[in-house]
Amino acid sequence: MDDPWTGLLHGLLLNTAAPPDVLLRLLGLEDEWVRWVVPRRTVLPPEVVDAILVHPDRRVRCAFAENAEADPGQRARLLDDPDPRIVLALAMGPQAYRRRAEPLPDHAYARLLAHPHPLVPYELVASGATPHHVLAPLADHEDPLFRRASCRAWDRLARQTRERLLHDEDPGVRREAAARICHEDEEATTWLVGELGDSWQVIDILETGRLTRELAERVVAEGGRLAAVAANPTLPPDLVARLAVDPDPQVRLRVSARPELSESERAAIDYTVDAEERLPALDWVWERREDAEFLRRCARSAHTWLRRSAAVCPGLPADAVELLARDPDFAVRLLLAEFHPEPPPELLLDLYLNGTHRAVGMLVTRPGFPAAGLAARFGDSPDPERRRLALRDPGMKPELLDRLSRDPDTRGAAARDPRLPVARIRELLADPHTAAAAAPNPALPPQDMRRLLDRAHVPEIPVNDRTIGC
Repeated sequence: MDDPWTGLLHGLLLNTAAPPDVLLRLLGLEDEWVRWVVPRRTVLPPEVVDAILVHPDRRVRCAFAENAEADPGQRARLLDDPDPRIVLALAMGPQAYRRRAEPLPDHAYARLLAHPHPLVPYELVASGATPHHVLAPLADHEDPLFRRASCRAWDRLARQTRERLLHDEDPGVRREAAARICHEDEEATTWLVGELGDSWQVIDILETGRLTRELAERVVAEGGRLAAVAANPTLPPDLVARLAVDPDPQVRLRVSARPELSESERAAIDYTVDAEERLPALDWVWERREDAEFLRRCARSAHTWLRRSAAVCPGLPADAVELLARDPDFAVRLLLAEFHPEPPPELLLDLYLNGTHRAVGMLVTRPGFPAAGLAARFGDSPDPERRRLALRDPGMKPELLDRLSRDPDTRGAAARDPRLPVARIRELLADPHTAAAAAPNPALPPQDMRRLLDRAHVPEIPVNDRTIGC
């Protein structure tokens, strides 16, 4: 591909209205970016999927196997791929952002488990994307790694099956099974702590496992894992009091966020929550994520960690949402904006305009981001970022859109606006400064897309030709 055309064709690649023949021609290019993006598109016409599945470049097929938006039934067609690396990618599953990808059909998991390449079934059972109903039947598998994986489906296992796993001949299986019951079993917790030694996994056990008095005293006396045990709900009260004055600020912070403490008891602990400190949602708050009255109390707490934890809970009632939207802690407001099903529109706008965290740029995609009226508010702003926001207004007048499409600071964003007249889109395509920005515009007629490909000397490929050359 000639360099002058690279940016424009890459822009065309992002056009959501590109028809199948255009995508097929692009897919035939010897361009790494093109071959990475096309198979990862959210919507792929059947003709393009057919071409991807037989593409000679393994990376194209692998990218489709990893596409979390692709139809699982279509991805399952890669089970017949001759390259085990493609099937391996299918077994590992897509890594969807903040959600789980749709599972493959059950027949696909059966074939992956029986695949002759040994790494394929191993990667399948190790993958966090594999559904629990696929893992549960592996409890009687001859391979201990498969029996270990079945423990992740603990809630689906019969009592007799659980007992067998807890007494399995393989110590790894026994550890995995014991980890599923240690929150209610003191003996399992004590055994796991001894078995895991200095492993990082012991931290989780000390945080959540049911502690005997002897084990709790020993861990506190040793002093090496105090931050973990300080959060354990079964830590005896006198040891909690001892850790509340520990010299380590992280230990005191963990104690201050224990569920049984009152507001006054929390306030009596010398703890701090740094504005930049990344703290996970407290488990005991998340477990009651639909309890409106409980979440109200957390939202009113003087403890920042409790308020941050409440901010990510879907059951947070409207009055608590309003309260946290004014919270002095930036992280509380950002978490509320990112996770609540109905974040306040003005909060989204305020964070987008004034926040410095990299996550604020994504807030324009959140439900409720205030679009109406942005043109009147920001169309004449001296700040280019605010003028670009005006383009999100569904009621923006054509005159303002045209002006923004000629403004050096906003013309790139305006070039993608489908409300632009086709004649103006063509003008922007003819300008080397805006061509790449205008190419993704979904209002660009398909015949224009094809002409661009012709001018770039991109070969034509019949839609019914499923062979895409390298």
